[in-house]
Order: sequence, then C-alpha cells, then structure tokens
Amino acid sequence: MATHSRTTSCTLFARYTFLGILTAVLALAAPGRAKAQARKIEVGDLQRIVRVSNPEISPDGKSIVIVVSRVNWDEDRRDSQLVLVDIATGSQRVLTNIRKGLSSPQFSPAGDRLAFLAETGWDAKNDAKEEKKSAPQIFVLPMNGGEPQPITRAPLGVEQFAWRPDGAFVAFASPDEPPNKAEIEKHHDLFEVGDNDFLATSAPTPSHIWLVPTSGGTAKRLTSGAWSLSKTAEDFPPSSPLSWSPNGKQICFTRQADPHWGDFEQTVVEILDVESGHIRQLTKRTSFEGFGLFSPDGSKIAYWFPRDGDQNNENEIFVTSSASGEGTDVSSRLDRNVQRAIWMPDGRSLLLGGHDGTRTSIWIQSLDGAARRIDLGAVNPTFSTWVDAAVGKDGSIAFSGNTPTQPNELYYIASPGEKPKRLTDFNHEIAALDLGRTDTLEWKGPDGFAEDSTVVYPPGFSRDKKYPLVLNIHGGPQWASTTDFDFFAQLLASHGYVVFGPNYRGSDNLGNKYQRAVMNDAADGPGRDIMAGIAALEKQGFIDESRIGVSGWSYGGFMTLWLIGHHHIWKAAVAGAEIEDAARRLRDKLQQG
Repeated sequence: MATHSRTTSCTLFARYTFLGILTAVLALAAPGRAKAQARKIEVGDLQRIVRVSNPEISPDGKSIVIVVSRVNWDEDRRDSQLVLVDIATGSQRVLTNIRKGLSSPQFSPAGDRLAFLAETGWDAKNDAKEEKKSAPQIFVLPMNGGEPQPITRAPLGVEQFAWRPDGAFVAFASPDEPPNKAEIEKHHDLFEVGDNDFLATSAPTPSHIWLVPTSGGTAKRLTSGAWSLSKTAEDFPPSSPLSWSPNGKQICFTRQADPHWGDFEQTVVEILDVESGHIRQLTKRTSFEGFGLFSPDGSKIAYWFPRDGDQNNENEIFVTSSASGEGTDVSSRLDRNVQRAIWMPDGRSLLLGGHDGTRTSIWIQSLDGAARRIDLGAVNPTFSTWVDAAVGKDGSIAFSGNTPTQPNELYYIASPGEKPKRLTDFNHEIAALDLGRTDTLEWKGPDGFAEDSTVVYPPGFSRDKKYPLVLNIHGGPQWASTTDFDFFAQLLASHGYVVFGPNYRGSDNLGNKYQRAVMNDAADGPGRDIMAGIAALEKQGFIDESRIGVSGWSYGGFMTLWLIGHHHIWKAAVAGAEIEDAARRLRDKLQQG
C-alpha cells in the first residue's frame, strides 16, 4: 500500500463537506468559546485565500514571475494571472488577464520574453460569456509590451516545454492523437482498459517531443513510438521535465514503457540527439528513474531514483556523467525523501527539498559532501506535489512558502546563507485573524521509533481547561504532517478543538528506516504509533478523553477505519477517500463480531 512520491488530493468541496460532518458530530459536546478581539477563521475564508505558485527568477536576477490564483466561487474554478514581482522593491506588475489553465511560466534565456501554458479561446476579460474547452498551448509574451501569442496548435495540448538555450526554439511534449480518431468521432469509442485511473474515459496515447520556433510556425516531431514520455495523473507530482544540454544539441527526458500513468514505475532517463534523432539510455536500469537534469556545463546529469531501486524507500538524487552510467547517490547521507533537485549555478551543488521532521526543508547538497540545511525560520516551502522553488543564475532562491499563521506567499533568498525575505502579502487578511497556535509534539514510539506530530491549539488556548481532540491523519503513507498553514486544522481549532496530526511509520519525514517500516505492517504498526501519540498528548492534561474524534483522507481514511475497528475511544469518525477493499474487510470483521 506504500506509494512512491505520490499522495492523493481532493476537491475543496469534498474536503470541506468532510470537515462539516466531523465538526457537526463533535459539536454535540463542544465547549464554550471565549471572546477575542479578532474574528476567528470561518469556512467562507477559504475563498479568500490566494494561491502563489510557480516562481521563476528572471535571467538578470531583478524580478520573479509567479502564478497568482484566486477562487472563483460562483464558477467553481480558480482564476489565475501571471504577476511580475520586483525583488528590490516588491512592486508588482500584472502580465496577463485571467486565463484558464495558466501554468509553467518560463523566461527566455535572454529574459526578453516569457512563455507559459494556458488554454486558448478564453480569457475572463474578453470572452467571459463564451467559455470554450480547449487544451493548453504555449504562449509567448514579449517583456517590453504586447499581447501573448500562441506558438503551438497541438490537437491534444501541451503537457510541458523547455526553451532551447539560444531562445530560438522550444521543445515541448504533447500526447498523440488516437489512431481510431475517425471511429471515435462516430461514437465508436470503446477502448481496452489498462493500468489507468478508474475514471478514465478514453485510452491513453503516448506523449512525444516536438520542436517549434518561438516566433511560431510548424512544429517538428522529434520522437515517436508506442512508448511515451513519463505520464502523471492530475494532482500528482509534475511529469519529469525536458532538459536541454547547454549547447542545445541534446534533450534529457524520461521514457516510460507505455502511456498508462499507472505504469509510472517503468521509467528510465534517456538522451535525445536533436539533429540525428538518435536516443540512448543513460544507465542500464529498467525502472524508477526520472527527473533528469543537465548540469550548467552539460558534463553531468542529476536524476531521481529510489534507494536500492525499491520504491518503498526514500527517493534519492544521483549524479552521473552525461555520457553514461548510474553515477553516485549524492543524497544518501541526508536520509530524507527528496522531492526536488535543482542545479546551483556552480555545477558543484544542488538545491534539494523534502519533508524534514515536522517541517519542509531545503538543503544545499554538494556533490561530494554533506547537505547543508538552509535556515528558513518559521517558513515552510510549499509542498503540494513537490517543493515549489526556483534558482537564479546568481545562486538566489525563490519559493512559494507559508508559516503556521500565513498562507502561501513569495519568498526570496539572495544567497543560501541569508534568511528568506517575504516579497508579497496577498493573504494578509487571513493572517490577521485570531488563529490557533501550531506546535510540535515528540514521543517515543512503541517499537523504539522517535516519533513526532503537529498540534494546532484553539485560539485563546489555556492549559487549565479541557478540550476535545480531533486526529487529522495524513495520507500517503509517504507524506507528513508539517507546521504549514493548514486551513482544515485552523477551522477545527476555531471551533474549540485541539487538532493532532501524527506522523506514523510510513511517513517520509524521519528517515528511510521509519518510512519503510510500514511494509508488511500496513495498519497495526501505524495504529500503535498513533495511539502512543494520543497517550503522549493526553499526558499534557488538557485533553477531554471523552470527546475524541478521528479523521483522515486516503491512507488517513484507511487508518481511520482501522482505528475505529480496534479501539473504542472515539466520539466521532469520518473517513475520506478511504481504500474500499480495506473498508469492506473491516465492515465484514465488525459484522462477524
């Protein structure tokens, strides 16, 4: 039941319907609320939270472009724009109208243009009444003024792209059209089910590499075949990116055996010679490789690979010669599940990111030494599907981040030895609310593990009072509860509950031994860890042991079902997106007494 670098997410509606059920049940015995000067957080505040993502530092190091998204409650979507932030002053310039599917901004190598993905045929300013469904295409925006122009017309859209180092062309990945397109148009659209999402409505097709002039024109196909570039499902980590060699002659990419995203493990890193079309494999492995990136001088490639080739182990970063070979595992001593790797300009080190205890950390990892954690204070880099960060040509770092009381904003580090500077304040209204304090709790687990958790306290918390407890169990299990701004936990806390986020075995924040301890122990072990955490929290003396609720999503939902079947301390329980096989087996067990 373990997963590799993946977690299940959910729609806002489903998540907060789940919240409402849990809150309503526990409210049967809710404590009185103390008055506070500032208003407490409410469900409606969710629509006020602004999302900041996809930071990219300009080549001259003077500005950062970000995607800024706001909830459009009436239309059930997020409205996104590109915003340029001046590093020195923090001043902002909106670069685009609201566009659907806006993502992946990338400066041209010279910085004179900006490319991004967006759907065509719609924007909120000019066509709000006539929304048209279309696939994402590449747009190029001149930085000295003018409107963005689409440079691709891929029938099934563009999944990702990368500027050639001379700025004259862009390589992009796009799915092939189905071979039975004519039959599908006649509604003869049956397809053979493969290793895909159970909600799939059509057979997946391979994604391949194309080349298009940045001024627009006819795209040239560079690869073809029944194999595919790596595929990922919606809400999973971004697909392994295309990476140009500095001389513009080669492209590093990840090849998947077939286009079924469920076969994500059947991937290897390969190198395409653009002129000849020749493709060679970087190593001799057959699976689990991905995210290959040329070093700044083109002599090396960094790529992802799980420790010992076992997907239940931590993801680690290997560096090898761009000629060939498996190379060296440079992150093994870090002993963390690394979910981002970006070359630093010197070519002798990498920026890494991942869960680290009860926080998300970033490190500078030298190629031949120990990793050095960057001091971020209370700030956690955003980690929704991977660490959302960028590195400038001068070694500066930009990232989307948050604190326990401030949702995502843009942060900037001039050099790795400096503290992060917050450049935006989109979510100041949320930060000004009367929010609960977030802390951590550590305890000795039942099998000798040193374990940890997050604890969110109600506003106005007093140790002299008794509070009901809600468990908020993370999914994965390769994930972690960290001291981020957590709207779900803050909303529960605003109703007078202490919210407990335990990191049970299988979590990816405490080293490889802890992460893989869930193998062949998918429920009993995590259950013991969670119950030991509850006991440690109860010793603090402020938990009302007669009012304890348990909840979780995905693997957290599975653990919720296991816990209510093995322990009888719960006042309420809500399991979201739980594993149905586990639910059925538990139901049968309970019915049999």
